[in-house]
Amino acid sequence: MLHWVYWVVVVVVAGVATFKARGAQVTYDGRSLIIDGHRKILFSGSIHYPRSTPQMWASLIAKAKEGGVDVIQTYVFWNRHEPQPGQYDFNGRYDLAKFIKEIQAQGLYACLRIGPFIESEWSYGGLPFWLHDVHGIVYRTDNEPFKFYMQNFTTKIVNLMKSEGLYASQGGPIILSQIENEYQNIEAAFNEKGPSYVRWAAKMAVELQTGVPWVMCKQSDAPDPVINTCNGMRCGQTFTGPNSPNKPSMWTENWTSFYEVFGGETYLRSAEDIAFHVALFIARNGSYVNYYMYHGGTNFGRASSAYIKTSYYDQAPLDEYGLIRQPKWGHLKELHAAITLCSTPLLNGVQSNISLGQLQEAYVFQEEMGGCVAFLVNNDEGNNSTVLFQNVSIELLPKSISILPDCKNVIFNTAKVCSSVEIKFTVKFICHTRDFILKIIVEVKGFTRKEKKKMGNSLEP
Repeated sequence: MLHWVYWVVVVVVAGVATFKARGAQVTYDGRSLIIDGHRKILFSGSIHYPRSTPQMWASLIAKAKEGGVDVIQTYVFWNRHEPQPGQYDFNGRYDLAKFIKEIQAQGLYACLRIGPFIESEWSYGGLPFWLHDVHGIVYRTDNEPFKFYMQNFTTKIVNLMKSEGLYASQGGPIILSQIENEYQNIEAAFNEKGPSYVRWAAKMAVELQTGVPWVMCKQSDAPDPVINTCNGMRCGQTFTGPNSPNKPSMWTENWTSFYEVFGGETYLRSAEDIAFHVALFIARNGSYVNYYMYHGGTNFGRASSAYIKTSYYDQAPLDEYGLIRQPKWGHLKELHAAITLCSTPLLNGVQSNISLGQLQEAYVFQEEMGGCVAFLVNNDEGNNSTVLFQNVSIELLPKSISILPDCKNVIFNTAKVCSSVEIKFTVKFICHTRDFILKIIVEVKGFTRKEKKKMGNSLEP
């Protein structure tokens, strides 16, 4: 690991990167983030402040907290904050500091994804359109005009957060920051200027001395001490891991659904599928999971990119209007509680992987002092499986993970949904005045095709 020394000292001792400042001490090692000396398993939820109103923020954050979320994660929207060069807007829905302060008031942490290219199905990927008129500019590469304006805005945001005392190093809630966004998707197109841009962006960010770690998502070549993280629906299976044994395994975007385009079908991802892959990621030494989105909200005006609907990630645990979406919200709340109960052996125990059958396995974390937690995995999508674990027969539901906080008793299974199920109806009335014929058309929303098939005719009028 490279050593970075600035006004905020970054010390590397026995594989632990330490960010020291006046407030909370945020560190990391190869297992997890460490806050004030305590390892943490953290559940995070993305809520974008411009996609809701300031009047909604307190309620959205409170519902996330009640759902077992520890961190609120948000992008920073450059083209809304700097509509013209040097002219800034941090009012109303764009009052970033107010949003972060609300997170702090409710006792949660924050992750600030500055980018400043963010994608996020946002117009121009968050880049101000006036950049187009800058002479000689080439976006997101080792190009001096672009780097000048990118550094200028990034510094503006960091200084704003510092002036309000919002970094954890100052006693604030921000424990993580992100620079760039899924750059590896296009890095090769810039040849040698791609990797040099990555190195420049990481160095520029760290030199801003926030006192908290920086991450780069989907960036396997993220330079030390920046942490490379995973985005996707199945990071427990797809993530190749941190690029250093001294960095934790983190999942910055667990897609709870997917964005929608006009004319497209709604993508429904079940609570069971989300829970399975979160549990698998934790079982495979993951320690930070962010739900993208936890609340999608609304693309007001012309904020969205081409063809993207006004409603954004409406199938998230909180719907477009901030209402709790069951069973997703409740099932994930129960998952968070189960994993939090196991956090001590998870973070301090020795992991082992045991085969329980052709498609079944166990991940066991054993502490020296006797603490034990087990994740029993059934990868068979169509059949129950009875496995023998520590001389006890345990039945596993299809495509599921059972959590045993003492390696004996099952307290949660990812496929067993105990939360109430919501039903939304779209009702159309067709009336003929002469004969007064009334026809009711009922459209059931919020279920997958498989779930609708199971219900059969029970929902017909």
